Amino acid sequence: MSTDAVYAAALDTAQRTAAPINQLSPTEEVDLATAYATQHALIARRVARGEHITGVKLGFTSRAKAQQMGVHDVILGTLTDAMRLDDDGVFARRSAIHPRIEPEVAYLLRADLDASAVDRPLSELVAAVAPAVEIIDSRYRDFRFSLADVVADNASAAAYAIGPWTPLDRTGAIDNRAVRLEVDGRIAATGSTAAILGDPGRAILAAARLGARHGFVLRAGMVLLAGAATAAVPLPDRGVVEATVTGLGGVTIRTDDGSASSGPKGAS
Repeated sequence: MSTDAVYAAALDTAQRTAAPINQLSPTEEVDLATAYATQHALIARRVARGEHITGVKLGFTSRAKAQQMGVHDVILGTLTDAMRLDDDGVFARRSAIHPRIEPEVAYLLRADLDASAVDRPLSELVAAVAPAVEIIDSRYRDFRFSLADVVADNASAAAYAIGPWTPLDRTGAIDNRAVRLEVDGRIAATGSTAAILGDPGRAILAAARLGARHGFVLRAGMVLLAGAATAAVPLPDRGVVEATVTGLGGVTIRTDDGSASSGPKGAS
């Protein structure tokens, strides 16, 4: 079995059993090519079980987070239908290891993203924009990982929910919209869409560039999560989390101890 297949099997088991594993990188050096190959092998295992790819997500879009991790570029992860929650859906807290949640901006792709995206206006590439939340959950013990580790672990993707879509031609500029994350009605984090690459619209070209470089297929109709607008906060065992983006509206998820559902597909 190849190295990436071995890593993918370990990460897949960790996710399915909610049991953390040790980092890949402390035992041997893992390069970015191997890390992305591992991610693709990991997603292939999930697709083989019947999941369908619904889009991609960007990570390390915050300059502060990138500097903290010592990285100089964003990373790409894969979204599947098993990760998708309905707006006001339920996420089983015990299906994850140490989940955190962050508010984001989501884009609905109008066209396939490839190398030609750099020469095309955003209006040709994006159909609509929406507020979103992403639950991240590193499968590594103590939430400790290197750049290669997190890429291999599908950029820590666990679940996501998207609020109402607004057609791109009705949104106006969204490069500096206020963002608020509330847990049980109390403000947990505030920020701005400017924290996402300075302008979340830049996520489109970043995804196109990384997708072409690392073997992702980005099709019309897919979702792109552009990145976090605030720091991630711990997901409560039970509670209601709402993210609001000024001018775009909000999205809500609920969490419980797992008795009501077995993971993202338990959305109600």
